[in-house]
Formats: sequence, C-alpha cells, structure tokens
Amino acid sequence: MTALEAKQEIERLTKELNYHNHLYYVESNPEITDYDFDMRLNRLQVLEQNFPEFASEISPTKRVGGDITKKFASIKHRFPMLSLGNTYSREEIIDWENRIKKSIETKIEYVCELKYDGVAIGIAYENGKLVRAVTRGDGTSGEDVTANVKTIKTIPLQLQGDYPKDFEIRGEIFYPIASFHKMNEERRENDESEYANPRNLASGTLKQQDSRIVASRGLDCFLYGIYGEDLPINSHFESVLKAKEWGFKIPVLAENYIHKTDSIDGIMEFIEYWDKQRENLPFEIDGVVIKVNNYEAQQELGFTAKSPRWAIAYKFKTERVETLLESVVFQVGRTGSITPVANLKAVQLGGTVVRRASLHNADQIEKNDLYLGDSVYVEKGGEIIPKIVGVNLEKRAANAHKVDFITHCPECQTELVRREGESNHFCPNEKACPPQVTGRMEHFIARKGMNIDGLGVETIVQLFQAGLVKNVADLYTLTFDQVVNLDRMADRSANNLLQSVEASKQIPYERVLFALGIRFVGETVAKKLATKFDNIDLLAQASFDELIAVDEIGERIAISVQSYFLEEEHKQLIEKLRLAGVQLQGVKKELLSNKFEGMNFVVSGVFSTFSRDELKKVIEDNGGKNVSSISAKTTYIVAGENMGPAKLDKATKLGVSILTEQEFIEFLNN
Repeated sequence: MTALEAKQEIERLTKELNYHNHLYYVESNPEITDYDFDMRLNRLQVLEQNFPEFASEISPTKRVGGDITKKFASIKHRFPMLSLGNTYSREEIIDWENRIKKSIETKIEYVCELKYDGVAIGIAYENGKLVRAVTRGDGTSGEDVTANVKTIKTIPLQLQGDYPKDFEIRGEIFYPIASFHKMNEERRENDESEYANPRNLASGTLKQQDSRIVASRGLDCFLYGIYGEDLPINSHFESVLKAKEWGFKIPVLAENYIHKTDSIDGIMEFIEYWDKQRENLPFEIDGVVIKVNNYEAQQELGFTAKSPRWAIAYKFKTERVETLLESVVFQVGRTGSITPVANLKAVQLGGTVVRRASLHNADQIEKNDLYLGDSVYVEKGGEIIPKIVGVNLEKRAANAHKVDFITHCPECQTELVRREGESNHFCPNEKACPPQVTGRMEHFIARKGMNIDGLGVETIVQLFQAGLVKNVADLYTLTFDQVVNLDRMADRSANNLLQSVEASKQIPYERVLFALGIRFVGETVAKKLATKFDNIDLLAQASFDELIAVDEIGERIAISVQSYFLEEEHKQLIEKLRLAGVQLQGVKKELLSNKFEGMNFVVSGVFSTFSRDELKKVIEDNGGKNVSSISAKTTYIVAGENMGPAKLDKATKLGVSILTEQEFIEFLNN
C-alpha cells in the first residue's frame, strides 16, 4: 500500500466510523453490526500504526484511551461556570419569577430541564473539532480532562452541519445506574468496598490518570448549554435543538427530559412529574433546572456574584426518616474483610422497607459516634444505598452503650488486623474461619466461576459442618451417598449436583482462575493473567516484574497473586484440582511459526511500524517468549527509540544481542 492510498483509506474509515459511532451512541439507531464496526476499527488502528503521520485528531481510535495524565492542569474558564441558586417550593419559584418580572416586561418563556447528578463539564470546539474539556472546579478555573473526555463515546470529536467556528458547550457527565450496579457487583465479588453513589464514581473516573480506565467504564453525558460570541441562535431551547443537529447527545425531548412552558403551573407540573418518576430513570437526578428561554432576556437579567438571575434549581427533598438503631452486627467476607451492619427498626424509605444499613468500617462508626438504642436519621445514599447520616442526640438514653468496633473475629475469635493503607479490618484466619471457607466455596461455584448448579449456600454450609469439604477441591471427591444424606436432598437432586460438579471440569482456565478467589483478581484481571500466563504453573512462578508488565496489573494485584501462590495450602489445593481434572491450562494457541522457539525477548523503547504490544504478539505468535527484564537468559533485545541507557548498559555487559525495529522485521521475514 502506498502512502497516498493509506492516507485516503484512513480518512475514509475515520469519517465512516465517526458516523456509525454517532448513530449507535447518540441516535440509538445503528446501521451496521458491532462485528462490522470492530473490524473496520481494527483496520484503522493497523493503518494508523503503520502510517502515524496520517492519523487524525478526531480518529475514533482515540475512544479506547491510552494517554496518561500525571497532573490535570488548571484552566481558567472563558465564561465562568457559576452555580445556581436553590429553591424547594412553589412559593420560592413564584418569588423568583416576580423578581424577573420587575426587569422584564414582556411575556416570559421558561425551559425546564432535569438536574443531572453528575460532573459539570465545559467542552470547547474550534472549527468543529474538540480541543479542550474542563471541569467546573471553583467556577472560575477547572481541571483539564480532555484526554479522558475524548474516550466518552457520546461526545463528538468532530461536529457536523452549520456549527459556529468557536464556541463552548456545557452539560453533565454521569454514570448510568446499570453500570454502577455492575461495578459494585464486581467489587463485592472481589470483597472490595463498594462505591457510595454514581456521582462519586463518575467524578473519580473522570480524574483517572490512565484514560484507558475511563474508556472501559462507560461514562455518558447530556450536553445542552452553548456559550460563545455572536452565536446564530436566540434562545436556550433553540440552542439545544441546534446542538442535536451538530452531533451532540441532548436531553431527550420525547422522554420529557426537557420542556418549554410560559407559566408557573407548567413548571410545577414538570417538577411534580419527575419527583414521582425519577426512580425509573437510567441515571440519577436531584432536581429540576428552570431557565429563562430568551437569550436577550438573560442578558438583561444578568448575574449576581455567585449565580445567574435568569436560572434557578428546584432541589428534590432527600427523603430522610428517623428510626431506632437496635443492634450492630459484624459480617465476615470470603477474604476475611469485616463489615459492620446496623440493624434498624423497620421503616419506609423511598418506597421500600429498610431494616439494615451498612456502616462500612471502623472509621465510619467513629465518625457517626453511634450508641445502641440511638434514634438515627437514615437516607438513601445516592438514592440507592441506605445510610445513617446523623443521630437525634435529644433522644439518646443516659445509660446508652457506645458502639465499638470489635477486636476479634465474631466467627472464630481470631484477633483482627488492619493492613496499612486499607480502611477495613480483616480476620487473618483464612484456613479455618467458617465464613471465609464457605465464602470461597460460594465464590468458586458461582455462575461466573465454575457454574455448579444445585449447590447452594445452605448445601455448602451443610457439607462443611459435616466435615465432607474443607476446601473447593473436596467438592470433586463427593460421592452419591454423602450428598443424598444431606437435608432436603433427594436421589435426583443429588445426581444433578454431582453431574454439575463433573461438568465444571470443562470450565475454561480463565474462569477457574477467577473462581479461585485470589484477592483483587476479578473477571477482567483473570482473563488478562490467563492470556499472558497460559497455565497456572507459569502464573505461580511469575516474577513481580512479569506480573506488573501485564496490562492493567498493578503492584497491589501482583503482590496478591504472588502471596497466594506462596501459601503451601494453596499449592496443595492446585494439585488436588489438577488431579480432579479441572482446567488449569489455556487452550494452546496455533502458532504462525516456531521461528523464535526457545528465544527470550525484551522489547524496549518506542517503535514506528509496530506498537510494543503488537511486537510482543508477533514474538509470541512465532514461538518466542517476552520477558520484562534483561538477564543472561535474554536472547535478543528489540530496541526502539528512547530505550533507557541502563538497559543498554546492562545488555552490553551481558553480551545480549540488540536488534533495531528494522532488523527485527528482517529477522522475522528470514
């Protein structure tokens, strides 16, 4: 392919993929399958890697992330991002309108919008291209999060239509509730503390240093406020419709997310509707924003020192109830993590009966200064998780007992530990603490793990208490006579259980790795590790450097994996699973050749024809092995630009051969 042909195809694919991306994420009206989109995207990535000089700033490949931001620069807003005044009643809205009428004599039209509970963002476009994205900050200056915002698929990199040459659009970046629940489910499986609400998770995600993490989390947004000079629009509502024409995802008119009215009654109808219906939304809101529609009227009304006079926010009242704290129990997770839970006198909150609330950890108990029998205030944090937010001290009994965090495990009486840098206490007795042993089994048999049907929590507890199983490997030694004698177990269900145990031996290695319950090794991490180390013995022998060289594997995970395989009990467990016939090796990949068989490669530096990952794949596809550090066992170093002088010096001392990128390609072809 000539350079000209590559340039033309890159331009064609960029335009085509941006078009299909808009149809899928903004219009919800795809024209091609996900597979077809991915194939075209892969083709574009290869072309851009081979001809980087032709890669566009608006390329859809920017959506996958990859930029690392060590520090988010502070950017002064061209137009201040002021906060809105709050109101909580019809009377206060009437007062607000009366103040407006003193300045505006003509009939006033209002636009009502949902008040999204996310992160306010201002995005600048020049000549139709996204050039900068800045958070609200203090209203005068915010943080430059451009690299992360570019990964959000509902935000266009290139506009269409008759857009202004230079303007800024503002809106809200949020975390969809379904994605929030999925994220917390994964954290529960890994015995990690859950995120309190979608807003905090959206904010934390937007501040991630690695934009690949942002890309993987699926942030969404609505954009609707346009700012600039000499804009070809006269009202806010018109600007929202124009923004849709230019390619932005705007609040959905058909779903009544935005509404135009000329009366207080119309405003209150919108507010009352969404106060009742907000629980059915796929994202969180905490109120309604009311704006004067006409831009000329907005300019005439102006601003106070803190907020515009032409807009106000109606905040929904967070439902809060008062109830009694009857007791506090301490639960033990499968990794030994201790979670305190408040037992409450049953009370209605947000349409459900609340009897329990998580107290999270010792620090939270201390912060709330709780006493047994306290009359406590309970809210739903982020409209989702019940939480204690305060105490009615006037009702505290004189002889009440303070809630103290326990010092020993409630199940096995082992003294608890609190690891440096962590908020939770742990029971270190993982070998014999009953909830930890049975918890690991429950995790092992789960649908995403070994998927063993007919073996529920109660059955596992029975098996453990009867001394029939001490670890997950013992499940594969169970007999019909042992199982059928359990409570509520008949011949048919016993046979089904044993057949399901047998069938689990065909579960792929990556899922077995997840099912083992290694701390911090969730589904995604297990897949990464299984791809890099294609059998469990290689993983068990992996060095710290080899582990952290794997994509998305950091120090915490690497240490956890190494610690797991250092335990003699875990080594014995793996051997028992191996003898049982469980899959502890990945399916052998078909190699393109065995040219590099027996050779160890270190890839270092920056390359023009390949990316580092592509180079490593070529090496593995041809029978070679990638290693992270130089030693006497290293066969070749493939050196790109900016290879570290320390590595070069070590290679020279050890006499390791160094190949340039071109020399490697010639070596491969020959």
